Amino acid sequence: MTRIRDIDVLRGFAVCGIMVVNTWQHTAGAVEDRVPATADWLVENLAQSRFYPIFSFLFGVSVVLFLRSAAGRTPFPRAALLRRLAVLAALGLLHRLVNPGEVLLPYALSGALLLLPASYLPRWVVLLAGAGGTLWAVLFHAGGVWLIPGLCLLGTAVMRGEPSPRLLWPVFLVTGTVAAVLVPVWGYLWARPETFEFPFTVSVYPVAGLLAATAYCTGLLLWLRYRPGSLGVLEALGRTALTMYLSGTVIILAAVPLLAADLTRWSVFALAGTALVAQAAFARWWLARYRHGPLEWVWRCLTWWEIVPNRRAVHRTAPEPGA
Repeated sequence: MTRIRDIDVLRGFAVCGIMVVNTWQHTAGAVEDRVPATADWLVENLAQSRFYPIFSFLFGVSVVLFLRSAAGRTPFPRAALLRRLAVLAALGLLHRLVNPGEVLLPYALSGALLLLPASYLPRWVVLLAGAGGTLWAVLFHAGGVWLIPGLCLLGTAVMRGEPSPRLLWPVFLVTGTVAAVLVPVWGYLWARPETFEFPFTVSVYPVAGLLAATAYCTGLLLWLRYRPGSLGVLEALGRTALTMYLSGTVIILAAVPLLAADLTRWSVFALAGTALVAQAAFARWWLARYRHGPLEWVWRCLTWWEIVPNRRAVHRTAPEPGA
């Protein structure tokens, strides 16, 4: 599997996790005076704050890839990137009308205000800025949407640096172990908020989320090293991530009244799983016929301000003589 396909797999994996988290968040917000359930613990400690960091990091990676690709198509690749980000911002504004917690607009703003200027800077400067921005978000904002700018910069810096695959195993083992340890630590601190002062207490959860996200990604990349091509379903979801993310919102909002009636919240996993199976089936069917997902194609057309060919060529076997 090529590196670009690995990135699609990671993005598809993030789509799956975000679908679960978004379903859970909408459901929890619709229930007043809810009693914590086992399903809540699972989402909070295995999924919440674990998947949007992956998306944020990969967004920085995608900006580098876009600029490289656009350089072969136009003498002004950064202008094309700015148009691409403007379209994303417009989609984010529309999406925000029905989903105030959406992330497309923050990504677009981070891209225009940070990643575009960063493309002129040395890699080490971008790396330091990304690390500093991430640390600042953890210490003073308990993570959340404030992590997006720093993680986008880190994604850009890492993609420009060609990291060695030999780092996968040590990074996976260290981040996975520490993240697993921080889960009970966070539970202890949450139950005893007076034990430690700010910012230590509030920083544990986002740090655990970032470490778990890193462990998830490196673990998945290790799997792909030994089983290349085995995660085609995730690759298809990753190639249609924008379509899947926005269609996921429609599915969740339509199902919220039913989900709110389930006090156990297990229906969150049932809905997210069913929706993802349907989305994956659609993505594979669509990509067998078209090069880009539905909204991805619209995004590309608006970026280049032209109709981009999308349908794949159909190869028909020539009839035998005399047929």
